Amino acid sequence: MSTGTERGPVTLPAARTTSPEVPRAASPLAAVVAHRWRWLLRNRVAPFFLALDVLAWAVGSSLVDHGAVLDVALLIALVVLLGSGGLYRSRLTLSVLEHWPRLMGRSLAASAIVVCLDALLSPFGDAEPGIIAAGLVVGGLVVLLRALGYSLVRTMRARGLVSHRTVVLGAGKVGAQVMRTLCEHPQYGLDPIGYLDSEPLLAPQELGAPVLGGNDALAATIGEYEVDTVVIAFGSIKEDHLVEVIRTCDRLECEMFFVPRLFELHAVSADMDAIWGMPLIRHRRAAFLSVSWQVKRLLDVVLSAAALVVLAPVLGVLALAVRLEGGPGILFRQTRVGMDNRPFELLKFRSLRPVDEDESQTQWSIADDDRLGPVGRLLRTTSLDELPQLWNILRGDMSLVGPRPERPHFVDTFSSTLPRYLARHRVPAGLTGWAQVHGLRGDTSIEDRATFDNYYIENWSLALDLRILLMTLTSVLTRRGA
Repeated sequence: MSTGTERGPVTLPAARTTSPEVPRAASPLAAVVAHRWRWLLRNRVAPFFLALDVLAWAVGSSLVDHGAVLDVALLIALVVLLGSGGLYRSRLTLSVLEHWPRLMGRSLAASAIVVCLDALLSPFGDAEPGIIAAGLVVGGLVVLLRALGYSLVRTMRARGLVSHRTVVLGAGKVGAQVMRTLCEHPQYGLDPIGYLDSEPLLAPQELGAPVLGGNDALAATIGEYEVDTVVIAFGSIKEDHLVEVIRTCDRLECEMFFVPRLFELHAVSADMDAIWGMPLIRHRRAAFLSVSWQVKRLLDVVLSAAALVVLAPVLGVLALAVRLEGGPGILFRQTRVGMDNRPFELLKFRSLRPVDEDESQTQWSIADDDRLGPVGRLLRTTSLDELPQLWNILRGDMSLVGPRPERPHFVDTFSSTLPRYLARHRVPAGLTGWAQVHGLRGDTSIEDRATFDNYYIENWSLALDLRILLMTLTSVLTRRGA
């Protein structure tokens, strides 16, 4: 969660009449302190906690001498294990009593990894005995410094020095309970400014804060009031419409939490948050806002460029075959719709020559077209006609993995009957995708394709991309789904 983002002046709604105000810095000195700490914690608490862990490692390693190389290895293993365990993620409730077993356990696990590494690399397997002791010392210091760090963050939140403008989506009983809790307990760092609900279920005097607009105004409200956090409670909005409203905010730097159904019976797991006994589920941030997404683009550039070089002889042979069978015009150029509904020119090897532009843009499939020659049919059944799209990937029109791009005519047609179809354009189009490796290509269900494409976007990871590429290779080699 964005912790202590520094904000400029903004016009807030009318003051609440039934809920206490969150305390603010009251002196110039306090303002300076607030500014400094907001700068330190402006995006995430991860850098702050990471600095504390590095300090714990530095002090602990200085107390137990076992070599600089092993010291660095211990630090790397420690940071990786703590990060993989979600211990750098911001939480609404920060308690070292809750986290110390994992902090200590992963510190010891880091030292055990270094012991194994040292045993493998040391002559005669003579491992350095001080590493386990260093792990114990570093682990204890990590817990101690985390306790101090958590206390500092909670104090700054409670005093209003670090806070996040928050709106509650849903002006019902649960929404009012959320609003009341956040107002009465500023230690969570959420400063509620109002509700969003097209049909509030409670009267204004019961809500304790203004209704800033309807459900569809969520994205506009986030921008207008510089909202950091949205808590989605039960309101008048239907769940299918709620999905569309939330997706409009994918490009916005905003954290979202859901109050789960039957929250009174919902167990709070390690990856959940809670406010005053009420569990909250954190909505996964849009994948394209993560650092991993930048790695995805880097891999696209490197792999597509390498593939163009390695496959240059194959591309040359295919180009010659297309030229001999169909005459001039080796490449087929067609307008497709990519990310954010932007059109681009997609490249393919020409399987056959269309009668005119209208046929090119509106004919659904040519798989069974009698005009296909032997070369064209081979290109279609083996998907080799798609290879020129490596150039589309290199120049940024597409990605190796993503929803397959469609022509504008069909995008308009499908969008008019399937409201969630346009949501698949939140990411770059792909040479292959989650729908394609499940056989959803050609004359198959458009609704199923949109479902699979949106699943891919919501659950994206580099590991999922690798899985899709391996499944694509298998499909091409076995000619399944071509």
